[in-house]
Amino acid sequence: MLLIVTYSRGARQTLRNVCSTHTSPVVRRFGRAALFDETELAAFLALRLREKHGDDVQIERTRPFNEFTAVPDDVRSAATAYENRDSPSTSYAKFAAGTGHPSPNALQDREL
Repeated sequence: MLLIVTYSRGARQTLRNVCSTHTSPVVRRFGRAALFDETELAAFLALRLREKHGDDVQIERTRPFNEFTAVPDDVRSAATAYENRDSPSTSYAKFAAGTGHPSPNALQDREL
């Protein structure tokens, strides 16, 4: 997919116009940003925005996030266990202490 992010009022207005006129490549709108299907039409529209508004438009190529292939089992199980904890006010750091779940520092230092 293509992620188009706008940084000015004029670029946002043009993005809104593009999304309402060309609905087929639009996957989702987020106000000042939009996700487009990765098609030549989407690339044309994104490049047109960039040509009109210059650096006020950022274009990034993204790929879907598959939690089952990208995230280790211990992280997924820690997220499940944490959301099912007895006390909703317990921080993750306290919850993970003394368990087999990774600490917040360990999570922060590991890349996906």
